[in-house]
Amino acid sequence: MTAQMLIYETVVPVSNGRHGKCSIEASKTYAFARHVNSVPLMAVEFPQAAPEYAIVFAANGDEIVPVVILGARKDENLYVQDDAAWASNYIPAFVRRYPFVFSTSDDGKTFTLCVDEAFPGLNYQGKGQALFTDDGKHTPYVDNVLKFLQEYRAQFVRTQAFCRKLKALDLLEPMQAQFSMNTGEKMSLGGFLAVDRKKLKALSGETLAELARTDELELIYLHLQSMRNFTEVKNRLVLIQGGKTESEAAPATPAAEAAPAVETPAPVKASGGKKR
Repeated sequence: MTAQMLIYETVVPVSNGRHGKCSIEASKTYAFARHVNSVPLMAVEFPQAAPEYAIVFAANGDEIVPVVILGARKDENLYVQDDAAWASNYIPAFVRRYPFVFSTSDDGKTFTLCVDEAFPGLNYQGKGQALFTDDGKHTPYVDNVLKFLQEYRAQFVRTQAFCRKLKALDLLEPMQAQFSMNTGEKMSLGGFLAVDRKKLKALSGETLAELARTDELELIYLHLQSMRNFTEVKNRLVLIQGGKTESEAAPATPAAEAAPAVETPAPVKASGGKKR
């Protein structure tokens, strides 16, 4: 399994036969996300995420997905502290849903609740929230998990539609963030896409009006404004290297070769389905 399953390691369907005596002990540790430099973001999350993260887009096969940048180097998440706490106010839903996830049938019509059995909070000692009642039914805790994942799935579909519109309008261009460290070291992060402002301004008034009517224009500007947060990524990197932060921005520029890439999700199979 690659870094996508991103944060998942051993995903299996939740079943009474396997997990009838199982409980989930909640934890505020995010060590499971320590080695990812980006995670997917739903469009509905843009307003909460934009003040704290750089929001960009990444190719996932033929699809485009929004992601938040968490680190400048491969396998490094600068938003997970040494004590495994999350170092920002807003935590992306992709992270918050862990250790649960839906696996999707090949026809996309059936969704199965799965859990990552590598999650340290999964136990058979009755610690935390039970998954099943004594008569083999889902507990209210699992019902709430299902509601969360169902809403996540609905937002995923809406986000797909938004990204397809950006692609159809040819607004996205490969970009690269440049970092100049206090030591003089030059770093860059590539493998992502961003809305081209010139192309956006060149759209017809009718198209812009339609984007405004559907609130998608607001999402575009939240994305563009959030790019300033590459400075925050750089400052976090400087701090772990023992240096002093600077206020200068890390500009997004046209993509070049040989840059560390954003880690993006790829479909994974779990009991005959694709993880979503």
